[in-house]
Amino acid sequence: MDAMLNALRRLFADLIARETLPVFAEDDPRVAVAALMCHVIAADGVVRPTERERMVAELAQRYRLSDDDARDLAEAARRVELESATVQRFTAGLERGLPLAERREIVTALWKIVFADGVVHEFEDAVVGRIADLLGLEPHDRTALRKTVEAESEEAAIRAAEAAVEPARATP
Repeated sequence: MDAMLNALRRLFADLIARETLPVFAEDDPRVAVAALMCHVIAADGVVRPTERERMVAELAQRYRLSDDDARDLAEAARRVELESATVQRFTAGLERGLPLAERREIVTALWKIVFADGVVHEFEDAVVGRIADLLGLEPHDRTALRKTVEAESEEAAIRAAEAAVEPARATP
């Protein structure tokens, strides 16, 4: 009898927990930003795990979400992005509703995702450029943001390489 009661308690606790999970509506601006990210990582025809992981990390940080909630947001955005024929569906509301500084942050996040796998494909470059234009960024802003992220990515790669070499040097 106790086992049955415990099973019922777990079932109800699980149901209550599921009800408190965030639901991301199609018109949620967070879905629009995540959909742009989905569009960028698919631009070269290959969605790499490093790009997907970077996207989830960017969403978690930007919106203060748990990793699970950020993955849910990414999945909701992926579904919406697959149904959309154009990125204008996502950029129009963001361009009107967000200040320039936030739109720059979005483009910076897109560049971070592009550089996550260490390879910048020309399609990714073109897509981020188009999105930046649609978000109302000037060409010099877009270029400056790209160069900043590129420099940060190169520095991170150098640090990672140096960190990998250090343990090898320490081994006799």
